[in-house]
Amino acid sequence: MKPFITAIILTAAITLSGFAFAAPDISPKGKIQIALLLDTSSSMDGLIEQAKSQLWKIVNELAAAEKDGKTPELEVSLFEYGKSSIPEGESYMRMITPFTGDLDRISAELFALTTNGGDEYCGKAIDSAAKNLKWDSGSGSLKLIFIAGNEPFNQGEVNYLDAGRKAAAKGIVVNTIYCGDRETGVKTYWKHGADITGGKYINIDHNRKVMNIVAPQDAEIARLNAELNKTYLAYGIKGEEKKMEQEIQDSNAKSMSGAIASERAASKASAHYRNSSWDIVDAVQDKNIDLKSIKKEELPDKMKLMNAKEREEYVKQLSSDREKIREKINKLNMERRAYIEKANREQEGDETLGTAIIKTVREQAADKNFRFR
Repeated sequence: MKPFITAIILTAAITLSGFAFAAPDISPKGKIQIALLLDTSSSMDGLIEQAKSQLWKIVNELAAAEKDGKTPELEVSLFEYGKSSIPEGESYMRMITPFTGDLDRISAELFALTTNGGDEYCGKAIDSAAKNLKWDSGSGSLKLIFIAGNEPFNQGEVNYLDAGRKAAAKGIVVNTIYCGDRETGVKTYWKHGADITGGKYINIDHNRKVMNIVAPQDAEIARLNAELNKTYLAYGIKGEEKKMEQEIQDSNAKSMSGAIASERAASKASAHYRNSSWDIVDAVQDKNIDLKSIKKEELPDKMKLMNAKEREEYVKQLSSDREKIREKINKLNMERRAYIEKANREQEGDETLGTAIIKTVREQAADKNFRFR
C-alpha cells in the first residue's frame, strides 16, 4: 500500500427499501487482524505519544490493501502491560479492547492511556493475546501481534518461547519492537522473540518526536471533515454518545497537529471507517436496521415525524452527500500524500512505532497475497 491513503473504490450496491446505496466491497475472506501490545511502564510516555499520533497513518496504510480485488476487513485489538496499577495477579497486564473495527474506540483508548512503573512480562502478554482474542480461522487472513517495550523479553512466569510457539500454531506472527538501541534488544531476547514465529525484530527511538508536515491541503480537508460529520446521524440508545465520541477523537487528533487531523479525516473517508452500530446511514447500508420497521423512539429526532418514504429519501440524500465528500477528501489526500512523500525524502528520520508497523505489515501481507494500491 502507498504510505497514506488512496481513493477507496466503493463498488458494491445494496438495494434496500426501494433504493440503492453504494457500499464498500469488503471481503469476508481477506481479514487483517492486528493486536498491539504496548508497554505502559513509567519510561514509555514517548511510545504512547507515537501510538496516538500515528494511529491514523497506520489505518490509512491498511485502507489501501486489497485481496482478489476486494478491501479486507480490518480489526484492531489493544493491550497494555507493565503497569504497576494493574494487579500483580493479572501480571500487570490487561486487554483494553478485543478485536474491533470501531476505530474511534481505539483512538479513545489510546488517548486515555497513562504510564507508571511495573514489571513487563512479554511472554504473558503474547500468551494472553493469542489465547483470548478471536483470531480468524482462515488461512488467507493476516494475523499479527506487535509488542513494543524496553525491558528484557524473558521476564515473568510464562516462557516467551512457549507463548510464541502457541501463537505460531494459530498462524499468528509476532513482531517485536524494542525501544532502544538494536544490540541491547538482541541481547535481551527481543529478536529471538520475533524469530520464533518468523516475525520481524525492529528497534525504535520511542522518545523521538514524530515529524508532522503541514501540507497545503490540510485546511480544505479540515473543512470537508466538518461537512462529513454532518452526514452522520445517531440512532438508538447509545447513538448520541458515540456521535460525541467521533467529535472528541477529531479534537484529539487536531490537538496533536493539523497533519494528524488530516490523516484522521482520510481514515474517515475510507471503507474501514464504519459506524453501523450508531449511525443510521451505515446501519441501512449494512442492513443492520430496516427503516420501515425501526421503532420510532430509536430514530433520530429529525426523523421521528417522517413517514417511511421520507425516511428513505432523507437517508439516501445523506448517503449521497457523504460519498461526494469522501471523494473530495480522497482526492485531496492523494495530492497531500505526494507533497508529504517529497518532504519525507528530504527529511529522513529514524524509525518510529508507526513506520515500523507500516513497513512490517506491507512485507508480511505480501505472503498472504495482499496487494496495496
